[in-house]
Amino acid sequence: MTILAVLISVALLIVLISVAKLHPFVAFLIAALAAALLLGQPLDTIAASLTRGIGDMLGSLTAILCLGAMFGRIIADSGAAKRIADTLIGAVGRGSITLALAATGFIVGIPLFYNVGFVLMVPLILSVARRSGLPTVYLAIPMLSGLSIAHGFLPPHPSPTALVGLFKADMGWTLIYGAIVGVPTLLIAGPLFARSLRGMTARPQAALGDVEVVAADPPSATASFAVALLPVVLLAGTTAALALAGLSPAAKGWLTFGGNPVVVMLVSLLAAIVMLGVMRGTPLARVSGGSVDAVKDIAGILLIVAGAGALKQVFVDGGADAALAGWLGGLSLPPLVLGWGLAMAIRIALGSATIAGLTAAGIVQPLVAAGGVDPNLMVLAIGAGSLMCSHVNDSGFWMFKEYFGLTLGETFRSWSVMETLVGIFGLIFTLVLSVVI
Repeated sequence: MTILAVLISVALLIVLISVAKLHPFVAFLIAALAAALLLGQPLDTIAASLTRGIGDMLGSLTAILCLGAMFGRIIADSGAAKRIADTLIGAVGRGSITLALAATGFIVGIPLFYNVGFVLMVPLILSVARRSGLPTVYLAIPMLSGLSIAHGFLPPHPSPTALVGLFKADMGWTLIYGAIVGVPTLLIAGPLFARSLRGMTARPQAALGDVEVVAADPPSATASFAVALLPVVLLAGTTAALALAGLSPAAKGWLTFGGNPVVVMLVSLLAAIVMLGVMRGTPLARVSGGSVDAVKDIAGILLIVAGAGALKQVFVDGGADAALAGWLGGLSLPPLVLGWGLAMAIRIALGSATIAGLTAAGIVQPLVAAGGVDPNLMVLAIGAGSLMCSHVNDSGFWMFKEYFGLTLGETFRSWSVMETLVGIFGLIFTLVLSVVI
């Protein structure tokens, strides 16, 4: 009965979002209430479970996600993102331009939330296509696959950041492993796959042809790269340093403090304000104004994360965690494949990678808590599954189709296959990494 209650709750969540078109936060709360009743949880404890689940999930994430959104907005508004793209593209010849675009998408995708990065990069892709004479879709796929991989695998993006907290993983190691898995996945799903799309003709919106986001006085390439990659350097650097032998307690304390994700994002934000704003003569009020708008943009994601926390806590308080651990542990699938498969199924049903990742994580959390699987790798496996099989219920599918003027068939052939390759090879390389470590 316990497993059936979980399945009914997840099915209800899918119906409420995909058929009834309710906001995911509301759908999560309704599914959580249904789960609590089906699991026989005492009525006077249900509200407390919902409140605790929301608080526990948001408590560790709100600061990171808000700071990350503000940081990414400054990267975009200052022109640093475009400077990074121009520098990488200018450093290679015409024959290696897809590699430069893939690297641009990956690097720019770290600080920028996905939709912001997508909208920002499309005019750049069209500009490069116009200047180089190369097919537009052939150039778009490498860059957008880089954005997608950063969105699914790397903190501080919402889903991987939430999963790190849920599984009690390490943000630094998740970032390092995500880069190890993400780079070869990017090469396959980006430049290599793009070769098969040279004959596809894009018909972009005419209004976009001459539109390119250009800052009046963009920062230098050095400042742009330094600021954009600062969170990666701080998280990975402190994690690697903590692994060294012979550190004094004081050194470990400072490294632990410096590697805390909230501290990392705060330092990165302040560096962006100073290096990309104040030092270049931009009024502080103007820089802060864009940051305020970025926080507004993240509100919807925070609500989704909060709803997922409520459903997870009901599963725990209703005793479903132990039942799920026993049931999932008895399946013949490896845990990483199981997490990937659950995320894929929910992604196909709902379209949202963030919701798919969070829902799947709530189901497999008991397996991770019981040990036997690296929590950092489970973040990556679920992230890969959450990107699988993008189709007509995914906003990214329609953005790609409309921006580049493709038919449905062409969008399936390009965008959907690219996302599926990211999901498949993301899992494959995660499994390979699990054997190595």
